[in-house]
Amino acid sequence: MQVKARAETVHLVKAAGLVSGMTLVSRLLGLLREQVFAALLGAGYHSDAFRIAFRIPNLLRDLFAEGALSAAFMPTYARTRQEGGQEAGFRLANRVLTFLAAALGLVVVLGVLLAWPLVAGIAPGFDDVPGKAELTVRLTRVMMPFLPLVSFAAVAMGMLNAEGRFGIPALSPALFNAVAIVWAGALWGMGLSLEQVVLGWACGTLAGGLAQLLVQVPSLRRLGFRFRPDWAPSDPGLRQMGRLMAPATVGLAAVQVNIFVSSIFASQEPGAVSWLDYAFRLLYLPIGLFGVAVGTIATAGLARRAAEGDVEGLRTTLRQSLSMLAYLTLPATVGLMVLRVPVVRLLYERGLFTAADTEATATALFLYSFGLVGYTGVKVLAPAFYALGTPRVPLAASALAVATNLAVIFLGHGALGYRAIALGTALGSILNACLLAAVFEKRVGGLRGHGLLLPVVRMLLAALAMGAFSLALATWLERIFGTAGPAAQLATGLVPVAAGVTLYLALTHALRIAEADVLVKLVTRQRREP
Repeated sequence: MQVKARAETVHLVKAAGLVSGMTLVSRLLGLLREQVFAALLGAGYHSDAFRIAFRIPNLLRDLFAEGALSAAFMPTYARTRQEGGQEAGFRLANRVLTFLAAALGLVVVLGVLLAWPLVAGIAPGFDDVPGKAELTVRLTRVMMPFLPLVSFAAVAMGMLNAEGRFGIPALSPALFNAVAIVWAGALWGMGLSLEQVVLGWACGTLAGGLAQLLVQVPSLRRLGFRFRPDWAPSDPGLRQMGRLMAPATVGLAAVQVNIFVSSIFASQEPGAVSWLDYAFRLLYLPIGLFGVAVGTIATAGLARRAAEGDVEGLRTTLRQSLSMLAYLTLPATVGLMVLRVPVVRLLYERGLFTAADTEATATALFLYSFGLVGYTGVKVLAPAFYALGTPRVPLAASALAVATNLAVIFLGHGALGYRAIALGTALGSILNACLLAAVFEKRVGGLRGHGLLLPVVRMLLAALAMGAFSLALATWLERIFGTAGPAAQLATGLVPVAAGVTLYLALTHALRIAEADVLVKLVTRQRREP
Protein backbone atom coordinates (compact mmCIF):
# COMPACT_ATOMS: atom_id res chain seq x y z
CA MET A 1 0.00 0.00 0.00
CA GLN A 2 2.81 2.42 0.91
CA VAL A 3 4.63 1.67 -2.36
CA LYS A 4 1.45 2.32 -4.33
CA ALA A 5 0.80 5.55 -2.44
CA ARG A 6 4.36 6.76 -3.03
CA ALA A 7 4.11 5.92 -6.73
CA GLU A 8 0.87 7.91 -6.84
CA THR A 9 2.67 10.83 -5.19
CA VAL A 10 5.52 10.72 -7.73
CA HIS A 11 3.06 10.66 -10.63
CA LEU A 12 1.07 13.53 -9.13
CA VAL A 13 4.18 15.62 -8.51
CA LYS A 14 5.44 15.10 -12.07
CA ALA A 15 2.11 15.92 -13.69
CA ALA A 16 1.39 18.80 -11.34
CA GLY A 17 4.92 20.05 -11.90
CA LEU A 18 4.28 20.29 -15.63
CA VAL A 19 1.00 22.13 -15.13
CA SER A 20 2.51 24.32 -12.39
CA GLY A 21 5.38 25.29 -14.66
CA MET A 22 3.04 26.32 -17.44
CA THR A 23 0.70 27.99 -14.98
CA LEU A 24 3.63 29.84 -13.42
CA VAL A 25 4.29 31.53 -16.75
CA SER A 26 0.63 32.52 -17.01
CA ARG A 27 0.40 33.79 -13.43
CA LEU A 28 3.61 35.80 -13.71
CA LEU A 29 2.30 37.37 -16.90
CA GLY A 30 -0.96 37.97 -15.06
CA LEU A 31 0.89 39.81 -12.33
CA LEU A 32 2.72 41.85 -14.94
CA ARG A 33 -0.64 42.64 -16.53
CA GLU A 34 -1.95 43.82 -13.15
CA GLN A 35 1.15 45.93 -12.60
CA VAL A 36 0.65 47.66 -15.94
CA PHE A 37 -3.04 48.12 -15.16
CA ALA A 38 -2.24 49.61 -11.74
CA ALA A 39 0.28 52.03 -13.23
CA LEU A 40 -2.10 53.09 -16.01
CA LEU A 41 -5.37 53.33 -14.06
CA GLY A 42 -4.48 53.18 -10.34
CA ALA A 43 -7.19 52.19 -7.86
CA GLY A 44 -9.98 54.68 -8.41
CA TYR A 45 -12.68 55.82 -10.82
CA HIS A 46 -11.59 54.11 -14.06
CA SER A 47 -10.13 51.03 -12.38
CA ASP A 48 -13.31 50.41 -10.38
CA ALA A 49 -15.46 50.83 -13.51
CA PHE A 50 -13.43 48.33 -15.54
CA ARG A 51 -13.34 45.74 -12.77
CA ILE A 52 -17.09 45.79 -12.22
CA ALA A 53 -17.74 45.67 -15.99
CA PHE A 54 -15.39 42.71 -16.41
CA ARG A 55 -16.88 41.05 -13.35
CA ILE A 56 -20.26 40.59 -15.03
CA PRO A 57 -19.11 38.22 -17.85
CA ASN A 58 -16.36 36.91 -15.58
CA LEU A 59 -18.83 35.76 -12.92
CA LEU A 60 -20.61 33.74 -15.58
CA ARG A 61 -17.23 32.50 -16.86
CA ASP A 62 -16.24 31.24 -13.42
CA LEU A 63 -19.58 29.48 -13.01
CA PHE A 64 -19.97 27.94 -16.46
CA ALA A 65 -16.55 27.88 -18.11
CA GLU A 66 -14.14 27.12 -15.28
CA GLY A 67 -16.71 25.91 -12.78
CA ALA A 68 -19.78 23.81 -13.46
CA LEU A 69 -19.03 23.23 -17.15
CA SER A 70 -15.51 21.96 -16.53
CA ALA A 71 -16.59 19.88 -13.54
CA ALA A 72 -19.42 18.28 -15.52
CA PHE A 73 -17.70 17.94 -18.90
CA MET A 74 -14.51 16.23 -17.74
CA PRO A 75 -16.08 13.12 -16.11
CA THR A 76 -18.78 12.89 -18.80
CA TYR A 77 -16.23 13.05 -21.61
CA ALA A 78 -13.99 10.53 -19.83
CA ARG A 79 -16.87 8.10 -19.32
CA THR A 80 -18.11 8.53 -22.90
CA ARG A 81 -14.63 7.91 -24.24
CA GLN A 82 -14.19 4.89 -21.95
CA GLU A 83 -17.42 3.30 -23.15
CA GLY A 84 -17.54 4.33 -26.81
CA GLY A 85 -14.00 5.22 -27.81
CA GLN A 86 -12.45 8.46 -29.01
CA GLU A 87 -15.02 9.06 -31.76
CA ALA A 88 -17.83 9.00 -29.21
CA GLY A 89 -15.93 11.52 -27.11
CA PHE A 90 -15.42 13.81 -30.11
CA ARG A 91 -19.11 13.56 -31.00
CA LEU A 92 -20.04 14.63 -27.45
CA ALA A 93 -17.62 17.56 -27.65
CA ASN A 94 -19.17 18.75 -30.93
CA ARG A 95 -22.63 18.63 -29.43
CA VAL A 96 -21.50 20.48 -26.32
CA LEU A 97 -19.83 23.22 -28.38
CA THR A 98 -22.89 23.60 -30.61
CA PHE A 99 -25.21 23.88 -27.64
CA LEU A 100 -22.90 26.41 -25.95
CA ALA A 101 -22.72 28.55 -29.09
CA ALA A 102 -26.52 28.87 -29.13
CA ALA A 103 -27.04 29.30 -25.39
CA LEU A 104 -24.18 31.69 -24.73
CA GLY A 105 -24.96 33.72 -27.86
CA LEU A 106 -28.34 34.42 -26.30
CA VAL A 107 -26.68 35.30 -22.97
CA VAL A 108 -24.42 37.81 -24.73
CA VAL A 109 -27.38 39.52 -26.41
CA LEU A 110 -29.24 39.72 -23.10
CA GLY A 111 -26.13 41.03 -21.35
CA VAL A 112 -25.76 43.85 -23.87
CA LEU A 113 -29.46 44.78 -23.67
CA LEU A 114 -29.63 44.56 -19.87
CA ALA A 115 -26.27 46.16 -19.08
CA TRP A 116 -27.85 49.07 -17.19
CA PRO A 117 -29.82 46.99 -14.65
CA LEU A 118 -26.89 44.57 -14.31
CA VAL A 119 -24.50 47.36 -13.35
CA ALA A 120 -27.09 48.96 -11.07
CA GLY A 121 -27.56 45.63 -9.31
CA ILE A 122 -23.90 44.71 -8.81
CA ALA A 123 -22.54 48.22 -8.10
CA PRO A 124 -25.31 50.49 -6.78
CA GLY A 125 -22.75 52.80 -5.17
CA PHE A 126 -21.51 53.92 -8.60
CA ASP A 127 -24.64 56.03 -9.06
CA ASP A 128 -23.26 58.43 -6.45
CA VAL A 129 -20.26 59.30 -8.68
CA PRO A 130 -21.13 61.25 -11.86
CA GLY A 131 -20.41 59.26 -15.03
CA LYS A 132 -19.07 56.16 -13.26
CA ALA A 133 -22.14 53.96 -13.88
CA GLU A 134 -22.35 55.10 -17.52
CA LEU A 135 -18.71 54.17 -18.16
CA THR A 136 -19.22 50.79 -16.50
CA VAL A 137 -22.22 50.05 -18.76
CA ARG A 138 -20.19 50.86 -21.90
CA LEU A 139 -17.37 48.58 -20.78
CA THR A 140 -19.81 45.78 -19.92
CA ARG A 141 -21.30 45.81 -23.39
CA VAL A 142 -17.85 45.65 -24.98
CA MET A 143 -16.73 42.67 -22.90
CA MET A 144 -19.82 40.42 -22.91
CA PRO A 145 -18.50 38.28 -25.86
CA PHE A 146 -15.64 37.25 -23.56
CA LEU A 147 -17.98 34.65 -22.02
CA PRO A 148 -18.43 32.34 -25.05
CA LEU A 149 -14.76 32.63 -26.01
CA VAL A 150 -13.48 31.35 -22.67
CA SER A 151 -16.28 28.76 -22.46
CA PHE A 152 -15.15 27.23 -25.74
CA ALA A 153 -11.58 27.34 -24.44
CA ALA A 154 -12.70 25.49 -21.29
CA VAL A 155 -14.19 22.66 -23.38
CA ALA A 156 -10.97 22.41 -25.38
CA MET A 157 -9.00 22.32 -22.14
CA GLY A 158 -11.20 19.57 -20.74
CA MET A 159 -10.76 17.43 -23.85
CA LEU A 160 -6.98 17.80 -23.85
CA ASN A 161 -6.72 17.09 -20.12
CA ALA A 162 -8.89 13.98 -20.46
CA GLU A 163 -6.55 12.80 -23.24
CA GLY A 164 -3.56 13.29 -20.91
CA ARG A 165 -2.38 16.53 -22.57
CA PHE A 166 -1.80 19.09 -19.81
CA GLY A 167 0.90 21.47 -21.07
CA ILE A 168 -0.85 23.54 -23.75
CA PRO A 169 -4.13 23.91 -21.80
CA ALA A 170 -2.19 25.13 -18.78
CA LEU A 171 -0.24 27.56 -20.94
CA SER A 172 -3.27 28.94 -22.81
CA PRO A 173 -4.17 31.55 -20.14
CA ALA A 174 -0.68 32.99 -20.65
CA LEU A 175 -1.78 34.05 -24.14
CA PHE A 176 -4.60 36.06 -22.61
CA ASN A 177 -2.15 37.90 -20.35
CA ALA A 178 0.47 38.36 -23.06
CA VAL A 179 -2.07 39.93 -25.44
CA ALA A 180 -3.27 42.27 -22.68
CA ILE A 181 0.30 43.38 -21.89
CA VAL A 182 1.20 44.06 -25.52
CA TRP A 183 -2.10 45.85 -25.99
CA ALA A 184 -1.44 47.99 -22.91
CA GLY A 185 1.95 48.98 -24.29
CA ALA A 186 0.26 50.19 -27.45
CA LEU A 187 -2.31 52.16 -25.44
CA TRP A 188 0.48 53.74 -23.37
CA GLY A 189 2.34 54.81 -26.50
CA MET A 190 -0.71 56.46 -28.06
CA GLY A 191 -1.00 59.06 -25.31
CA LEU A 192 -4.75 58.50 -24.87
CA SER A 193 -7.02 59.84 -22.15
CA LEU A 194 -7.89 57.59 -19.20
CA GLU A 195 -11.37 56.88 -20.57
CA GLN A 196 -9.93 55.91 -23.96
CA VAL A 197 -7.32 53.72 -22.25
CA VAL A 198 -9.92 51.81 -20.24
CA LEU A 199 -12.11 51.28 -23.33
CA GLY A 200 -9.06 50.10 -25.26
CA TRP A 201 -8.23 47.69 -22.44
CA ALA A 202 -11.73 46.22 -22.71
CA CYS A 203 -11.15 45.52 -26.43
CA GLY A 204 -7.80 43.91 -25.57
CA THR A 205 -9.62 41.60 -23.15
CA LEU A 206 -11.65 40.15 -26.02
CA ALA A 207 -8.50 39.65 -28.09
CA GLY A 208 -6.90 37.81 -25.18
CA GLY A 209 -9.89 35.50 -24.78
CA LEU A 210 -9.74 34.61 -28.47
CA ALA A 211 -6.01 33.83 -28.21
CA GLN A 212 -6.69 31.54 -25.22
CA LEU A 213 -9.01 29.46 -27.43
CA LEU A 214 -7.00 29.44 -30.65
CA VAL A 215 -3.73 28.26 -29.06
CA GLN A 216 -5.41 24.93 -28.16
CA VAL A 217 -6.80 24.24 -31.62
CA PRO A 218 -3.58 22.73 -33.11
CA SER A 219 -3.35 20.20 -30.25
CA LEU A 220 -6.97 19.18 -30.79
CA ARG A 221 -6.39 18.76 -34.49
CA ARG A 222 -3.38 16.53 -33.83
CA LEU A 223 -5.68 14.31 -31.78
CA GLY A 224 -7.97 14.07 -34.82
CA PHE A 225 -10.73 16.36 -33.56
CA ARG A 226 -12.58 18.55 -36.08
CA PHE A 227 -15.43 20.77 -35.01
CA ARG A 228 -18.69 20.02 -36.82
CA PRO A 229 -21.94 21.68 -35.71
CA ASP A 230 -24.20 19.01 -34.24
CA TRP A 231 -27.44 20.14 -32.62
CA ALA A 232 -28.56 17.28 -30.38
CA PRO A 233 -29.88 18.63 -27.05
CA SER A 234 -31.33 15.21 -26.21
CA ASP A 235 -27.91 13.52 -26.33
CA PRO A 236 -27.47 11.32 -23.19
CA GLY A 237 -24.08 12.89 -22.53
CA LEU A 238 -25.54 16.40 -22.63
CA ARG A 239 -28.33 15.32 -20.31
CA GLN A 240 -25.81 13.83 -17.91
CA MET A 241 -23.84 17.08 -18.00
CA GLY A 242 -27.05 18.99 -17.34
CA ARG A 243 -27.80 16.84 -14.31
CA LEU A 244 -24.30 17.47 -12.99
CA MET A 245 -24.23 21.16 -13.88
CA ALA A 246 -27.52 22.13 -12.25
CA PRO A 247 -26.39 21.45 -8.67
CA ALA A 248 -22.75 22.01 -9.58
CA THR A 249 -23.53 25.54 -10.72
CA VAL A 250 -24.79 26.28 -7.24
CA GLY A 251 -22.20 24.02 -5.64
CA LEU A 252 -19.33 26.03 -7.12
CA ALA A 253 -21.09 29.37 -6.72
CA ALA A 254 -19.80 30.22 -3.24
CA VAL A 255 -16.98 32.44 -4.42
CA GLN A 256 -19.11 33.99 -7.18
CA VAL A 257 -21.96 34.84 -4.81
CA ASN A 258 -19.40 36.22 -2.39
CA ILE A 259 -17.97 38.40 -5.16
CA PHE A 260 -21.42 39.63 -6.20
CA VAL A 261 -22.39 40.57 -2.64
CA SER A 262 -19.00 42.09 -1.94
CA SER A 263 -19.27 44.18 -5.12
CA ILE A 264 -22.49 45.72 -3.86
CA PHE A 265 -20.86 46.76 -0.59
CA ALA A 266 -17.46 47.65 -2.05
CA SER A 267 -19.01 49.95 -4.65
CA GLN A 268 -20.07 52.23 -1.78
CA GLU A 269 -16.41 52.84 -0.80
CA PRO A 270 -14.26 54.58 -3.47
CA GLY A 271 -11.27 52.42 -4.38
CA ALA A 272 -12.45 49.36 -2.44
CA VAL A 273 -13.40 47.38 -5.58
CA SER A 274 -9.85 47.80 -6.88
CA TRP A 275 -8.11 47.15 -3.54
CA LEU A 276 -9.96 43.87 -3.12
CA ASP A 277 -9.27 42.84 -6.72
CA TYR A 278 -5.56 43.65 -6.51
CA ALA A 279 -5.32 41.66 -3.27
CA PHE A 280 -7.22 38.67 -4.62
CA ARG A 281 -5.05 38.74 -7.74
CA LEU A 282 -2.03 38.15 -5.52
CA LEU A 283 -3.86 35.36 -3.72
CA TYR A 284 -4.72 33.89 -7.10
CA LEU A 285 -1.05 33.29 -7.84
CA PRO A 286 -0.76 30.36 -5.39
CA ILE A 287 -4.34 29.35 -6.18
CA GLY A 288 -3.47 29.09 -9.85
CA LEU A 289 -0.06 27.53 -9.33
CA PHE A 290 -1.11 24.98 -6.74
CA GLY A 291 -4.90 24.69 -6.51
CA VAL A 292 -5.64 24.75 -10.23
CA ALA A 293 -2.54 22.70 -11.13
CA VAL A 294 -3.12 19.91 -8.61
CA GLY A 295 -6.88 20.17 -9.09
CA THR A 296 -6.56 19.75 -12.86
CA ILE A 297 -4.46 16.62 -12.52
CA ALA A 298 -6.62 15.25 -9.71
CA THR A 299 -9.87 15.91 -11.60
CA ALA A 300 -8.66 13.92 -14.59
CA GLY A 301 -7.47 11.08 -12.34
CA LEU A 302 -10.64 11.07 -10.24
CA ALA A 303 -12.82 10.98 -13.37
CA ARG A 304 -10.88 8.01 -14.80
CA ARG A 305 -10.91 6.05 -11.54
CA ALA A 306 -14.61 6.69 -11.00
CA ALA A 307 -15.36 5.56 -14.58
CA GLU A 308 -13.35 2.37 -13.90
CA GLY A 309 -15.04 1.81 -10.52
CA ASP A 310 -11.67 1.97 -8.73
CA VAL A 311 -12.74 3.33 -5.33
CA GLU A 312 -9.40 2.66 -3.65
CA GLY A 313 -7.58 4.45 -6.47
CA LEU A 314 -9.97 7.39 -6.07
CA ARG A 315 -9.17 7.57 -2.34
CA THR A 316 -5.45 7.46 -3.00
CA THR A 317 -5.61 10.17 -5.66
CA LEU A 318 -7.61 12.49 -3.42
CA ARG A 319 -5.44 11.87 -0.36
CA GLN A 320 -2.20 12.49 -2.21
CA SER A 321 -3.67 15.58 -3.89
CA LEU A 322 -4.68 17.09 -0.55
CA SER A 323 -1.28 16.36 0.93
CA MET A 324 0.45 18.05 -1.99
CA LEU A 325 -1.86 21.05 -1.71
CA ALA A 326 -1.11 21.41 1.99
CA TYR A 327 2.62 21.23 1.31
CA LEU A 328 2.38 24.04 -1.24
CA THR A 329 -0.30 26.32 0.19
CA LEU A 330 0.61 26.42 3.89
CA PRO A 331 3.90 28.30 3.30
CA ALA A 332 2.16 30.50 0.72
CA THR A 333 -0.49 31.43 3.30
CA VAL A 334 2.05 32.33 5.98
CA GLY A 335 4.28 34.15 3.50
CA LEU A 336 1.48 36.33 2.14
CA MET A 337 0.42 37.25 5.66
CA VAL A 338 3.80 38.31 7.02
CA LEU A 339 5.14 39.90 3.81
CA ARG A 340 1.90 41.48 2.60
CA VAL A 341 3.10 45.10 2.61
CA PRO A 342 6.52 44.65 0.94
CA VAL A 343 5.01 42.30 -1.66
CA VAL A 344 2.18 44.68 -2.59
CA ARG A 345 4.63 47.61 -2.61
CA LEU A 346 7.02 45.75 -4.91
CA LEU A 347 4.36 44.70 -7.38
CA TYR A 348 1.99 47.65 -7.56
CA GLU A 349 3.28 50.89 -6.04
CA ARG A 350 4.11 53.00 -9.09
CA GLY A 351 2.32 55.35 -11.48
CA LEU A 352 -1.21 56.10 -10.24
CA PHE A 353 -1.03 53.44 -7.50
CA THR A 354 -0.14 55.25 -4.25
CA ALA A 355 1.30 54.25 -0.84
CA ALA A 356 -2.21 54.53 0.63
CA ASP A 357 -3.41 52.01 -1.98
CA THR A 358 -0.57 49.71 -0.90
CA GLU A 359 -1.69 49.72 2.74
CA ALA A 360 -5.34 49.13 1.85
CA THR A 361 -4.53 46.31 -0.58
CA ALA A 362 -2.13 44.67 1.91
CA THR A 363 -4.83 44.64 4.57
CA ALA A 364 -7.24 42.89 2.22
CA LEU A 365 -4.51 40.41 1.25
CA PHE A 366 -3.85 39.52 4.90
CA LEU A 367 -7.51 38.67 5.48
CA TYR A 368 -7.97 36.84 2.17
CA SER A 369 -4.94 34.67 2.94
CA PHE A 370 -6.71 32.92 5.82
CA GLY A 371 -8.86 31.12 3.25
CA LEU A 372 -6.11 30.05 0.85
CA VAL A 373 -5.87 26.44 2.03
CA GLY A 374 -9.64 26.09 1.98
CA TYR A 375 -10.02 27.68 -1.43
CA THR A 376 -7.44 25.39 -3.04
CA GLY A 377 -8.79 22.37 -1.19
CA VAL A 378 -12.20 22.86 -2.81
CA LYS A 379 -10.50 22.65 -6.23
CA VAL A 380 -9.75 18.99 -5.43
CA LEU A 381 -12.56 17.97 -3.07
CA ALA A 382 -15.51 19.19 -5.15
CA PRO A 383 -14.49 17.28 -8.35
CA ALA A 384 -14.29 14.09 -6.28
CA PHE A 385 -18.02 14.31 -5.63
CA TYR A 386 -18.78 15.16 -9.28
CA ALA A 387 -16.77 12.11 -10.35
CA LEU A 388 -18.84 10.01 -7.94
CA GLY A 389 -22.07 11.46 -9.36
CA THR A 390 -23.08 13.14 -6.07
CA PRO A 391 -22.96 16.89 -6.78
CA ARG A 392 -25.45 17.78 -4.03
CA VAL A 393 -22.69 17.63 -1.43
CA PRO A 394 -20.72 20.54 -2.92
CA LEU A 395 -24.06 22.36 -3.17
CA ALA A 396 -24.59 22.07 0.58
CA ALA A 397 -20.99 23.02 1.33
CA SER A 398 -21.22 26.09 -0.87
CA ALA A 399 -24.50 27.11 0.74
CA LEU A 400 -22.73 27.07 4.11
CA ALA A 401 -19.87 29.14 2.69
CA VAL A 402 -22.25 31.70 1.22
CA ALA A 403 -24.21 31.98 4.47
CA THR A 404 -20.99 32.49 6.42
CA ASN A 405 -19.71 35.16 4.06
CA LEU A 406 -23.03 37.03 4.05
CA ALA A 407 -23.20 36.96 7.83
CA VAL A 408 -19.68 38.39 8.19
CA ILE A 409 -20.31 41.14 5.60
CA PHE A 410 -23.69 42.22 6.94
CA LEU A 411 -22.55 42.16 10.57
CA GLY A 412 -19.06 43.54 10.06
CA HIS A 413 -19.19 45.96 7.11
CA GLY A 414 -20.31 48.90 9.23
CA ALA A 415 -17.24 48.65 11.46
CA LEU A 416 -14.68 47.05 9.14
CA GLY A 417 -15.68 48.38 5.71
CA TYR A 418 -14.11 46.48 2.81
CA ARG A 419 -12.10 44.39 5.30
CA ALA A 420 -15.27 42.45 6.22
CA ILE A 421 -15.57 41.37 2.59
CA ALA A 422 -12.13 39.76 2.53
CA LEU A 423 -12.64 38.14 5.94
CA GLY A 424 -16.04 36.71 5.03
CA THR A 425 -14.69 35.21 1.80
CA ALA A 426 -11.83 33.54 3.66
CA LEU A 427 -14.00 32.03 6.41
CA GLY A 428 -16.53 30.79 3.87
CA SER A 429 -13.81 29.03 1.87
CA ILE A 430 -12.48 27.28 4.98
CA LEU A 431 -15.91 25.98 5.99
CA ASN A 432 -16.60 24.87 2.42
CA ALA A 433 -13.47 22.70 2.29
CA CYS A 434 -13.94 21.32 5.81
CA LEU A 435 -17.48 20.15 5.12
CA LEU A 436 -16.47 18.48 1.84
CA ALA A 437 -13.59 16.66 3.54
CA ALA A 438 -15.80 15.52 6.42
CA VAL A 439 -18.53 14.14 4.13
CA PHE A 440 -16.03 12.38 1.86
CA GLU A 441 -14.43 10.73 4.89
CA LYS A 442 -17.81 9.59 6.19
CA ARG A 443 -19.06 8.23 2.85
CA VAL A 444 -15.91 6.96 1.13
CA GLY A 445 -13.11 7.13 3.69
CA GLY A 446 -9.41 7.17 3.06
CA LEU A 447 -8.48 10.59 4.47
CA ARG A 448 -8.25 10.11 8.23
CA GLY A 449 -5.77 7.66 9.68
CA HIS A 450 -3.82 7.20 6.45
CA GLY A 451 -0.73 9.26 7.18
CA LEU A 452 -2.23 12.63 6.23
CA LEU A 453 -2.54 14.51 9.54
CA LEU A 454 1.00 14.25 10.97
CA PRO A 455 2.80 15.33 7.77
CA VAL A 456 0.46 18.33 7.53
CA VAL A 457 1.31 19.30 11.12
CA ARG A 458 5.02 19.14 10.27
CA MET A 459 4.39 21.23 7.15
CA LEU A 460 2.61 23.86 9.27
CA LEU A 461 5.47 24.03 11.78
CA ALA A 462 7.98 24.49 8.95
CA ALA A 463 5.80 27.20 7.40
CA LEU A 464 5.54 29.09 10.71
CA ALA A 465 9.31 28.98 11.18
CA MET A 466 9.73 30.23 7.62
CA GLY A 467 7.29 33.08 8.29
CA ALA A 468 9.10 34.26 11.41
CA PHE A 469 12.43 34.23 9.60
CA SER A 470 11.07 36.05 6.53
CA LEU A 471 9.42 38.77 8.61
CA ALA A 472 12.60 39.38 10.61
CA LEU A 473 14.65 39.54 7.42
CA ALA A 474 12.21 41.97 5.75
CA THR A 475 12.25 44.26 8.80
CA TRP A 476 16.06 44.27 8.87
CA LEU A 477 16.27 45.03 5.14
CA GLU A 478 13.81 47.92 5.48
CA ARG A 479 16.06 49.52 8.11
CA ILE A 480 19.00 49.29 5.72
CA PHE A 481 17.42 50.16 2.33
CA GLY A 482 14.21 51.97 3.26
CA THR A 483 11.07 51.47 1.18
CA ALA A 484 11.28 54.08 -1.59
CA GLY A 485 12.51 53.28 -5.10
CA PRO A 486 12.85 50.08 -7.17
CA ALA A 487 16.07 48.91 -5.47
CA ALA A 488 14.57 49.15 -1.98
CA GLN A 489 11.35 47.48 -3.11
CA LEU A 490 13.25 44.59 -4.67
CA ALA A 491 15.43 44.12 -1.59
CA THR A 492 12.58 44.22 0.92
CA GLY A 493 10.02 42.36 -1.19
CA LEU A 494 11.91 39.75 -3.19
CA VAL A 495 14.82 38.71 -0.96
CA PRO A 496 12.66 37.64 2.04
CA VAL A 497 10.42 35.60 -0.29
CA ALA A 498 13.35 33.76 -1.87
CA ALA A 499 15.01 33.16 1.49
CA GLY A 500 11.75 31.91 3.00
CA VAL A 501 11.12 29.43 0.18
CA THR A 502 14.66 28.08 0.53
CA LEU A 503 14.27 27.67 4.29
CA TYR A 504 10.91 25.91 3.93
CA LEU A 505 12.31 23.42 1.42
CA ALA A 506 15.25 22.71 3.71
CA LEU A 507 13.08 22.27 6.80
CA THR A 508 10.54 19.98 5.13
CA HIS A 509 13.34 17.89 3.63
CA ALA A 510 14.92 17.58 7.08
CA LEU A 511 11.54 16.59 8.52
CA ARG A 512 11.30 13.80 5.90
CA ILE A 513 8.09 15.02 4.34
CA ALA A 514 7.43 12.87 1.27
CA GLU A 515 6.55 15.75 -1.06
CA ALA A 516 9.83 17.49 -0.27
CA ASP A 517 11.84 14.32 -0.91
CA VAL A 518 10.15 13.79 -4.27
CA LEU A 519 10.77 17.39 -5.32
CA VAL A 520 14.43 17.20 -4.33
CA LYS A 521 14.91 13.96 -6.27
CA LEU A 522 13.21 15.38 -9.35
CA VAL A 523 15.36 18.51 -9.28
CA THR A 524 18.53 16.45 -8.75
CA ARG A 525 17.62 14.13 -11.61
CA GLN A 526 16.94 17.05 -13.97
CA ARG A 527 20.31 18.59 -13.13
CA ARG A 528 22.11 15.34 -13.90
CA GLU A 529 20.34 14.81 -17.20
CA PRO A 530 22.10 16.44 -20.19
